[in-house]
Amino acid sequence: MTDSLRQAALDYHALPTPGKLSVELTTPAQTQEDLSLAYSPGVAEPVREIAKDPEAAYLYTGKGNLVAVISNGSAILGLGNLGPLASKPVMEGKSLLFKRFADINSVDIEVECPSPERFIETVAAIANTFGGINLEDIKAPECFHIEEALIQRCSVPVFHDDQHGTAIVTVAGMLNALEIQGKTLEDARIVCLGAGAAATACCKLLLAAGAKKDQITMLDSRGVIHSGRSDINAYKGEWARDTEMRTLDDAIEGADVFLGVSGPDLLSAEQLAHMADKPVVFACSNPNPEISPELAHKTRDDLIMATGRSDYPNQVNNVLCFPFIFRGALDVRATRINEDMKLAAIEAIRKLAREEVPDAVRAGYGGVEMTFGAEYILPKPTDPRLLPKVAAAVARAAVDSGAARLPYPAHYPLKPV
Repeated sequence: MTDSLRQAALDYHALPTPGKLSVELTTPAQTQEDLSLAYSPGVAEPVREIAKDPEAAYLYTGKGNLVAVISNGSAILGLGNLGPLASKPVMEGKSLLFKRFADINSVDIEVECPSPERFIETVAAIANTFGGINLEDIKAPECFHIEEALIQRCSVPVFHDDQHGTAIVTVAGMLNALEIQGKTLEDARIVCLGAGAAATACCKLLLAAGAKKDQITMLDSRGVIHSGRSDINAYKGEWARDTEMRTLDDAIEGADVFLGVSGPDLLSAEQLAHMADKPVVFACSNPNPEISPELAHKTRDDLIMATGRSDYPNQVNNVLCFPFIFRGALDVRATRINEDMKLAAIEAIRKLAREEVPDAVRAGYGGVEMTFGAEYILPKPTDPRLLPKVAAAVARAAVDSGAARLPYPAHYPLKPV
């Protein structure tokens, strides 16, 4: 990062007021009567109603449009375990995105917990305050256990965005890229470099979307995850293959798809050259991808490439899904965000990339051409159609799958924020 960009980032978070969030009133608080209704004695009436029926909290409080963004700071962006307090700018940023893109109120919570069990107990104890829980920047493999336990213990949806948000956008873009390349997910040979939270979630969702498990080769820092290894945990063990492949050189030979969720510059030009015709490369390590787009396109003129960066085409960006998934889930009072809802979000996102892009969106990106093809496989985050389309798809899937406690909303489709 240049000195000027670094200073701009610091100024953005510090000025004109430190942080990126504030609290606003939604009811009058000017007169004595207003105050008597807002607090004592008037507040006693909704208290009594909620005591009789907990569901009344959705009627008399902001619970139904409130999401907690919670982290222990153990895996902050690409910076590692810097602790809960250091994660606060990221969690505030996530809350900003919830409000900006889906008009969802959000509170960031940074938890000092020495163990996964303490973290689980803490979050479970406060979960009922919120309409949903967004877990963020929690390292693997603890994040898997934490999310699983909280899903079981909480009556509101719990969603680890580093896993599932990444997976949803990745699979949406990959399905479109493979179609453009004349390939199918069912037949594709996939190499996944990385075995953490995002990698595992991506591969699981690829299976749900139609990929074959025996066509997926996952690698960690020690090489191919194979059945002969004794140094892998249970989560990695799910991806162990009975294979003679040991290295990325072995795995990449003839592969149709490379999915990188690992680190910078780990895929060489020589390795890329050994992939199948018309390969799909998702090099999603941030800020520096597994192979630079310049080198990749210089090496292969037949590939489709995506990264996690906004300064290249085909950015894999979680903001394409998580605000809208929560919007749909909240509006039908879903108890969880299940696989059907994730697949519905994938389909809505990938279909939107095929539609004509509004002039306002194009103008926001310098007027560049955006037509479904090799350099436009995913919608832009500023596309106002994401909210109505993705939220509606998620809400419908929640209702149809039995995860919803309310019917499909009569006021859908939504208008853009």
